[in-house]
Amino acid sequence: MIRLSILSIAMIAFAAAATAQGPSPLPSALDASLSAGFTPDPYRIRLQTGGGIDASQARGPDCAGFIAQAPDFDLFYNGGSLPLIISVNAEIDTTLVIHAPDGNWHCDDDSGQGLNPSIRFLTPPSGLYGIWIGTYADASREEATLSISELFSE
Repeated sequence: MIRLSILSIAMIAFAAAATAQGPSPLPSALDASLSAGFTPDPYRIRLQTGGGIDASQARGPDCAGFIAQAPDFDLFYNGGSLPLIISVNAEIDTTLVIHAPDGNWHCDDDSGQGLNPSIRFLTPPSGLYGIWIGTYADASREEATLSISELFSE
């Protein structure tokens, strides 16, 4: 009986340690919850870009740049009839990687103004959007502004 209790305690301790070593599901920076018609529009966040993971290897050949392991920003969005436009404004050439609530990956390099990336969801599904901002230099950490809008791209 005592042997069984010691074994049970050891198994619980091992399971807790194994769980603690897994990658964190939390974003590198922040998160927000927005619903269709949110104000102010655009919703802007200053972030650090980049990371050590090659987006083309991790998320597919249509993705570019180096990103962090965890999202830079998690957006919980309750959609409506307006589009959802996620874009980046930076002094350096950045990329954008988004994991949408429907499970699809969306990547962009220069669809915004200048060398800035922008992704438009015409009929955005409600749910969690994991957002990464990439750079072209491995592990480069630069400042950028993430813009979330229903009206325009930055």
